[in-house]
Amino acid sequence: MKSPLLSLPGAVPAEGVDEGVAAHYGDLFREQRALADGTGCVDLSHRGVVAVTGEDRLSWLHLLLTQHVSELPAGEATEALILSAHGHIEHALYLVDDGTTAWAHVEPGTQDELIAYLESMKFFYRVEVADRTADLAVVHLPAGSITEVPQDVVVRETAYGRDLFLPRAQLEEYMAKAGPPVGLLAYEALRVEHHQPRLGFETDHRTIPHELGWIGTAVHLQKGCYRGQETVARVQNLGKPPRRLVFLHLDGSEVHLPAHGTELRVADEGPDGRKIGFVTTSVRHHELGPIALALVKRNVPVDARLLAGETAAAQEVVVEP
Repeated sequence: MKSPLLSLPGAVPAEGVDEGVAAHYGDLFREQRALADGTGCVDLSHRGVVAVTGEDRLSWLHLLLTQHVSELPAGEATEALILSAHGHIEHALYLVDDGTTAWAHVEPGTQDELIAYLESMKFFYRVEVADRTADLAVVHLPAGSITEVPQDVVVRETAYGRDLFLPRAQLEEYMAKAGPPVGLLAYEALRVEHHQPRLGFETDHRTIPHELGWIGTAVHLQKGCYRGQETVARVQNLGKPPRRLVFLHLDGSEVHLPAHGTELRVADEGPDGRKIGFVTTSVRHHELGPIALALVKRNVPVDARLLAGETAAAQEVVVEP
């Protein structure tokens, strides 16, 4: 679904899974500074939107999600995961309930598979699941923004800003009034700065929540049973995850950023040393320079100098070894 904002002067389309919205509007660092200062807005209209209605919606979702949502207050934002039977992450949902409907935005293109799973789990519960992507667009306002939110628009507010579930027909008009448009690359740069994992970027087919620091924020350890809970409990109580998320400061003299999947090695072992992880997301930050998130083996020393391909990298701990 192509955003109308791609017709704005200077708009450069994003690629890959983020195709359909702008990567930037001609000045990446200006756009980052705007977000950091609490101004501007980000077009996230390519993300999927799922709505769950019915009087059993929260108690039902509570049985399926990693998060405690059975008593979720209206207007309170949360995030949750859906795991496989083996505890691997399959879906990430960014949720808010408005008192009658539970709303979630999800990664682009994942809503169909998510809805199919939810539909298969309805049984006798009084719930209805709907794909609202065609008529609602997600728009992000940064923390500190004083931009007015239209009446009757559902808002998901967190420490990092507000996500609006805006009628898609109002997207172009609202963005014109809401301040300078900010591209997805600026939004991603701040995500990396804040060490926030993203499904499909920091995850692969075998990622478990402990590896990414999603315990606590998206996984509630004292709630009832859900699919994959045995793995979560076993790792939490008896062991450690096999990998851990790290934050990387990359060598600023390199022209190109290491791509997603670039192999990581310990620098002292040279470019032919053993593989100890891979880059998940790399960005250029307006203050920090080139930075990245990466997954490494848990036993990699926290002070080890790394190589991302041929690029030198210094690590900061995100998930404790």
